[in-house]
Amino acid sequence: MIRRAAPLPLLCALGLLAAAPAPALAKTFVFCSEGNPEAMNPQLAITGTAMDATKPIFDTLVEFEPGTTRLRPALAESWTVSADGREIVFHLRPGVEFQDSDIFRPTRTLEAADVVFSIERQWRSDHPFHAVSTPRFDYFQDAGMPELLESVEAVDPLTVRIRLREPNAPFLANFTMPFLSILSAEYADTLLRRGTPAEIDTKPIGTGPFRFVDFRPDVLVRYRVFERSWRGRQAIDTLVFSITPTASARLAKLASGECHASAYPDAEDMRAIRANPELKLYESPAYNVGYMAINTSRPPFNDRRVRQAMNYAIDKRAIIDAIYGAGGIEAANPLPPANWAYDETAESYPYDPERARRLLREAGLEKGFDADLWYTPVSRPYNPNGIRVYEMISADLEKLGIRTYPRTAEWNSYRSVMQDGNVPLALYGWTGDNGDPDNFMTTLLSCDTARIGGNNIARWCDKRFDELIRRARTQADPEIRRELYVEAERIFREEAPWVPIAHSVFAVGARREVRNFVMDPLGYHNFTGVDLVGGADAAAGRNSTAP
Repeated sequence: MIRRAAPLPLLCALGLLAAAPAPALAKTFVFCSEGNPEAMNPQLAITGTAMDATKPIFDTLVEFEPGTTRLRPALAESWTVSADGREIVFHLRPGVEFQDSDIFRPTRTLEAADVVFSIERQWRSDHPFHAVSTPRFDYFQDAGMPELLESVEAVDPLTVRIRLREPNAPFLANFTMPFLSILSAEYADTLLRRGTPAEIDTKPIGTGPFRFVDFRPDVLVRYRVFERSWRGRQAIDTLVFSITPTASARLAKLASGECHASAYPDAEDMRAIRANPELKLYESPAYNVGYMAINTSRPPFNDRRVRQAMNYAIDKRAIIDAIYGAGGIEAANPLPPANWAYDETAESYPYDPERARRLLREAGLEKGFDADLWYTPVSRPYNPNGIRVYEMISADLEKLGIRTYPRTAEWNSYRSVMQDGNVPLALYGWTGDNGDPDNFMTTLLSCDTARIGGNNIARWCDKRFDELIRRARTQADPEIRRELYVEAERIFREEAPWVPIAHSVFAVGARREVRNFVMDPLGYHNFTGVDLVGGADAAAGRNSTAP
């Protein structure tokens, strides 16, 4: 048997050199994540990076069965929906304990008051916790919750009744999403008495399988097992997210045993993982979309001909072959092909520079124009290499006299610029949160989300499209919903607020000693239930090969 100690820098970062010797069977699982979470409270998370980082700490009322998009009970052991679709009653699981900390010792288990607090904190502008950190709850807004909710009430300690202003087909699936995780109202009261209410967002307390320990930007996020989790005690004692923005660095750490699992390998790294007998590659079908958003609110992009010209000008097939490899699928729609409302008749804009030139001439722009083009600074499943995608798009557009200038920012700042700024062109993408088409169509393209802080960074508002997706949300019949979404997708392709580029497989690299890891079809990195073989050899990131 060959044993190899974890590299010294990681041991130092984990604080293990100065710590007392670990118990013989203590296990530390290290995940090489791609960036800094912008928040440690899921209500404020706007990136998959932050949602991954908050998942160990918090639970939702409803969740998906591992590896599927089938709903199952979580903190709610059952629920009922009224015949008119406007009332949902959740019956909570009894005896669920909240985590404690150096300043908080819970005196009760999960109650309906915690669910009411977790929703109303985001909903009510006069709530005492609404603006303790920021008054913005972007996911709550983009899901249309403020307009949809009529009332949220605690019927009794274990029953919550929610009334809606109109039926909403995606509503129950939304309760699987991190922004509707359940916080402790008792912890909030404790912080209010201490005069530190903002700590609810920086020192999180939930019911999840791991407690939050600390977050060191650009270094790590660390968690300890929560012994009294309602799910049972986890096999892992310490969970660490080792923040590693570069894909090649993540692969090197994975290969050396410095981490046990790694986020977002690119096409070349996926080949290397498959070729390494010490590693294994997990893959899940594409449930995302990568695109270039075109700001339709400013000239010349408010002219549909210009947007269509840019779609014809970009050789998407070449981009996919060079950057996504076999895991990339050319995109035509905002929805991925795995979604049940995908328009299968859709055809992507072909690469046709001559047609692009004709459209630009018709728009009076035969000499082209200048524009900033923002590119993602970290690898994402929908865009493994932002700078390389930028370079290929820039080269294609320059042939038509469209001169682009590269712009980017650190990942958290990038998200803020996208949502708050007035960027002309930007590479962006989306991974579905809940399996429902509304999560793409409304969140990314509705008039409501074309606001400052919204995820419609193309600032596109088409009343025909908006009416179709609004009607689709209120329908219970999936086939009627599908017909409405297909019609909306056709308007999207005609109006061209994006250049859709690709859908790509979701991949995770892992070491052979990892056990019980299940791919999340929605692209989260979830380590609940994960174990490591090798007992003490798994502690502190040490790698042990099988005898």
